[in-house]
Parts: sequence; structure tokens; C-alpha cells
Amino acid sequence: MDYDVLEARYVGDYVIWLRFRDGTAGEVDLRPELWGEVFEPLLDLSYFKTFTVHPEFQTLVWPNDADFAPEFLHDAVRVTT
Repeated sequence: MDYDVLEARYVGDYVIWLRFRDGTAGEVDLRPELWGEVFEPLLDLSYFKTFTVHPEFQTLVWPNDADFAPEFLHDAVRVTT
């Protein structure tokens, strides 16, 4: 899938830089999305930073099973050079 997340790096606050299979790369600010039972633990920045790229689903995941659909991340990314 072209929206697969291949690489992710923490930038600051709730911003993560992402690179997708289709070559798109940029930053996404996830702060507005961190509400609800699953996402509220991510408001703790030390916990937010524990994300990884899931090897099978190719998207951001956290230890509490919070994740974002790669399509959502691709649509939300601000392209950077």
C-alpha cells in the first residue's frame, strides 16, 4: 500500500516526521487527535515518544495498542523538504 509508514522520527511536542512508501515525507501534529480512552495516555509526552512503526501494519503504534490508520497520517502530513 502506498500509504505504508516506512520511517518515523519524533520532532517535538506531539509532532512526528513520517516517510511513506509513496515517497511523501513530512510532519504531522497529532495533538488535536489525542482524546478518548485509547489516546489520552499519549498526552504524557514521555509515553507519546514510545511509538514504533508496526512491522506488519506499517503505521504508528504505542504500547497501549493506540494506533492511527496510515491513510489518516498520510492525509494529515505537512510535506517538508
